[in-house]
Amino acid sequence: MPSNYIPGLPAITNEKVLDYAPGSAEKSNLQKAIADLKSVEADHGFWIDGKEVKTGNVHPMRPPHELSHSLGQYHSGNASHVEDAIKAAHRAKKNWSSMSFSDRAAIFLKAADLLAGPCRYKMNAATMLCQSKNCYQSEIDSVAELIDFLRYNVKFLNEIYQIQPHSSAGIWNKTEYRPLEGFVVAITPFNFTAIAGNLPMSAALCGNTVVWKAADSQIFSAMVVMEVFRAAGLPNGVINLVHVDGPELGKVVFGHRDFAGLHFTGSTAVFKSLWKTISNSLDVYRSYPRIVGETGGKDFVLAHPSADAKALAVALIRGAFEFQGQKCSAASRAYIPKSLWKEVRDLMAGMLDEITVGTVENFENFVNAVIDERAFDKITSYIERCKADKDVEIIFGGTYDKSEGYFISPTVVLTKNPKSLTMVEEIFGPVLTIYVFEDKDWEEVLTLVDDTSEYALTGSIFSGDRYVIDSVTKALQHAAGNFYINDKPTGAVVGQQPFGGARGSGTNDKAGSAVNLYRWLSPRTIKENFVPPHYYKYPFLG
Repeated sequence: MPSNYIPGLPAITNEKVLDYAPGSAEKSNLQKAIADLKSVEADHGFWIDGKEVKTGNVHPMRPPHELSHSLGQYHSGNASHVEDAIKAAHRAKKNWSSMSFSDRAAIFLKAADLLAGPCRYKMNAATMLCQSKNCYQSEIDSVAELIDFLRYNVKFLNEIYQIQPHSSAGIWNKTEYRPLEGFVVAITPFNFTAIAGNLPMSAALCGNTVVWKAADSQIFSAMVVMEVFRAAGLPNGVINLVHVDGPELGKVVFGHRDFAGLHFTGSTAVFKSLWKTISNSLDVYRSYPRIVGETGGKDFVLAHPSADAKALAVALIRGAFEFQGQKCSAASRAYIPKSLWKEVRDLMAGMLDEITVGTVENFENFVNAVIDERAFDKITSYIERCKADKDVEIIFGGTYDKSEGYFISPTVVLTKNPKSLTMVEEIFGPVLTIYVFEDKDWEEVLTLVDDTSEYALTGSIFSGDRYVIDSVTKALQHAAGNFYINDKPTGAVVGQQPFGGARGSGTNDKAGSAVNLYRWLSPRTIKENFVPPHYYKYPFLG
């Protein structure tokens, strides 16, 4: 293909989410993929410079909902492997960054099509087994959203490259969008396979090379992401996936002269710690590193007396309990007017009576297991403290069991104190705390919503009154980076609701938009003078 062409992109649209209805072909295909993955025990190394490394230092992988079953093992490395990954990223950088955009884009567009087609069910099944997501939650995440990231990032970067400066007569001005000088570190969480794929991919698409650490509890599905990238033709060394302890990774990458950027999703405490480490090492680095983070949330649902009670109840159930509340955007605190509360409570009770908890292989289960024993113990400790608090009543759920898997029933807490423990602290589990307020206290409640939490990730308002919607949207403009009107505060779609929050929730660099990609670019302005002057004097000197 000649080099002097600008390619038009294939049509970019959001991937259709399959329903997995009873009797559907996709359901039977997914069940087969689950059976195939469970029929063998994986032996996963990690990938440096296109080679799988196995150290012999192995750790078991088990489904959180079926602790008796072994998915296999993964091999962990040490600081020397991180150093090897950095060297591999450095070797790959020149050829990768000089590769044409169309060739880099083709790799990730191919990865999207592989996920949409032959790899769809394996990717979905791996996420279901690894992270205990039901088929629909896994389809939304590991298939549709990851495909959307792959495709829309290509679209956004293509648009960025076409933003060029004005040129006056005799001058040609150009902007070159370079990758960062050095390597990027991607640290990804357990809860979204799409995030695990997007954080290293978005930086790599821009011409950067990456050292990627996935959460230990997500390695089983992260390896499928890497498998898809390699099948799509990703060159060796562009993305290097290492399985190492976080502190061991940090000692190497954050002390390296060529560290250029951090793409992070995880806890607020860890992100603050990493930022401090980076700040204390500024004299080491070649350039000021880019730091992008999406962290915690204590996401709210605020209801006005004019709200649709049934829509509100559904939003609370879905927003709080899908994927066991293990979303940074999950509905965790709700403010409901007294005039609406009885109807909402009755509606929630009816739905919670129908919800079943159990294995992902039973497609009738709405709620599955939390990710691991540490999470189980943390979440249940909050439930026990609620039981001992005189200002708090557990009105639904409150039961749990870890004999076969890490199961916690959907739990609804009613509090008299709007700043009680579970209204303030992030729990990251299936616990929703509700504060019922007197209708006349509406204005005071707006202040409560804004001031109660350190976070500002997502939130929603339910109201049938447009004046109320308008006033709340203004009053809570800094309380949430993603704000929803008459909808649950979860389920952001790439290209439609770019995702991210501020305050204690991160840098608000909006994954799923061009804003995020700008962080992995270092523009260079080029001015060419076609007819340069031959004499130093300006006219005013005459």
